[in-house]
Amino acid sequence: MTKELEHSFVSQLEQNQNIVHKICRLYTHDSESHNDLFQEITIQLWRAYPKFRGDSKFSTWMYRVALNTAITLYRKNKRKVQTQDFEGISFKMKSEEYDSTVEDQLKLMYDAVKTLNDIDKALVFLYLENKNYREIAATLGITEVNARVKMNRIKEKLRTILNP
Repeated sequence: MTKELEHSFVSQLEQNQNIVHKICRLYTHDSESHNDLFQEITIQLWRAYPKFRGDSKFSTWMYRVALNTAITLYRKNKRKVQTQDFEGISFKMKSEEYDSTVEDQLKLMYDAVKTLNDIDKALVFLYLENKNYREIAATLGITEVNARVKMNRIKEKLRTILNP
């Protein structure tokens, strides 16, 4: 890979790394697993970056790769995320420390979302990121109508969980 491509990747990743942190938060339960999943998603993004054509925004592409990686690893291992060696990658990235102190309401919301299945979690995440239904559908590989129907059902399920 050229230095220009490497620099572009690192720059884009640094600007959008909160996306990965949020996904990690949805699919892990402790900081060690969070860090492992963050590392694995970064590796998968790095490997896939040469194939990124720019047909969509970098952040949209990043959502898709990150969610697919998280869902795949979560389904394989349910608890412990297996990672690959990170030492072979030559770039250095400034990493923002993830602030795990959240307000009680946000924690309750995350706990409620964690009870959902993998696809529903991803849909809620994209919805909370203010993605429109067209973007959600494209990212998850479902129809726009299906995304709307699923989101309405999820909202009702979350209401029931949060207000028993």
